[in-house]
Amino acid sequence: MEQSEIKQLSTPDLREKIKEEKGLLAKMKMSHAVSPVENPMKIRVARKAVAKLMTELRQREIAETKK
Repeated sequence: MEQSEIKQLSTPDLREKIKEEKGLLAKMKMSHAVSPVENPMKIRVARKAVAKLMTELRQREIAETKK
């Protein structure tokens, strides 16, 4: 997910997307523990997507407290 797409999401949508991505990441980690995933780089990509989403949410929270 591109940063420009993340910035266009509303805050509730952003929270929902974080929940979805975390669920996907957890599922991928569990399936990788049982049997190796075909492409383990997908785990890294999912982890970075969660980080990007959480960073944007935190930036919005900080901006809101400054107002």
